[in-house]
Amino acid sequence: MKPKHYIFTSESVTEGHPDKVCDQISDAVLDKVMLDDPNGRVACETFITTGLAIVGGEITTTTYIDVPELVRGVVKDIGYVNPRYGFDYKSCAILNAIGHQSLDISQGVTEGEGEFKEQGAGDQGLMVGYACRETDELMPLPIMLAHRLCRQLARVRKEKVLPWLGPDGKSQVTVEYKDGQAIAVPRVVIAAQHTSEVVDPTGKLMTVEAKQAILEEVIKPVLKDLYKEGETIWIVNGTGKFEIGGPQSDTGMTGRKIIVDTYGGEVPHGGGAFSGKDPSKVDRSASYMCRYIAKNIVASGLADRCEIQLAYAIGMAEPVSVYVNAHGTSKLSDEELVKIVRDIFALKPKEIIEMLDLRRPIYRRTAAYGHFGREEEGFTWELTDKVEELKKVAG
Repeated sequence: MKPKHYIFTSESVTEGHPDKVCDQISDAVLDKVMLDDPNGRVACETFITTGLAIVGGEITTTTYIDVPELVRGVVKDIGYVNPRYGFDYKSCAILNAIGHQSLDISQGVTEGEGEFKEQGAGDQGLMVGYACRETDELMPLPIMLAHRLCRQLARVRKEKVLPWLGPDGKSQVTVEYKDGQAIAVPRVVIAAQHTSEVVDPTGKLMTVEAKQAILEEVIKPVLKDLYKEGETIWIVNGTGKFEIGGPQSDTGMTGRKIIVDTYGGEVPHGGGAFSGKDPSKVDRSASYMCRYIAKNIVASGLADRCEIQLAYAIGMAEPVSVYVNAHGTSKLSDEELVKIVRDIFALKPKEIIEMLDLRRPIYRRTAAYGHFGREEEGFTWELTDKVEELKKVAG
């Protein structure tokens, strides 16, 4: 059980953060394959730095991918459209280093091949899912606030409310809890890339007026009643300014924001990243299933908090373990919940893919602002369509 009074922090990043640019490029490649070849195999990694994007990995598909055109399209959509941001979709160099999937891995995943004839997991590993009652989305509040702040940064940039903002940015939110309820946000941190227009005469500091504008247009609208005037400490660009940002200032790679992508550190993480991986990779598909299970358990009223872990062995269909932890919030034992999970939910890789309808071009949208708590079309793992069945089985 959690302590009665504690403070917890989560962070998020904008779509223009270099690591997130890479995630979106890798998932755009995956979407192109899923659109034309739903049975294609994709493990795509992207690396970006000043003026350069490298796309590599292992892909087996019957379709053609124009990698340079795809990369430039993603970078343009994100907002790197001017050399003043240090990275420009028109002029950046793009290197294609994609190869084929290993035949040894392929035979373990392809149904009817390999040692086990069912479609097996694409790798060993453990995956974690979680849900709780802190928000309407059944997600932890700190990570949801962090995502909302980053979305708001992107919105006021794209709508030119704050036209001097650049695509790169980060947020960090500290939430204070008492007796299980969020009572305040004692500290919020924003890093927001900007142009020279809002640098003061010293050349070293962002203007006070620009920082105040971020408070009024980004922080306060998101935090609402949790922002306490005179009590909430807010920090914008703590080094003084953030004029040099994006790939010019920070090398990006696919898969480096796994806590941002999931639950903000609220629960353990299996370690596997999501972006650029087709659904035969259980790092992704089984993590989505874990969230689906946990969310349905909480939505059904069987628990107020629920943590799920699945684990797999490469080439094998059945999970090697199923773990449920309701953190003492359920009238049922964790062992009883495990039995219910096994009875109701599909846990083999092929079944997960079919149940959640994962062989579709739905992935690029997941690659920024979190994979969970997204009640948008295509996020099938966020549905709560097993609630009545759970209630019935649980009695």
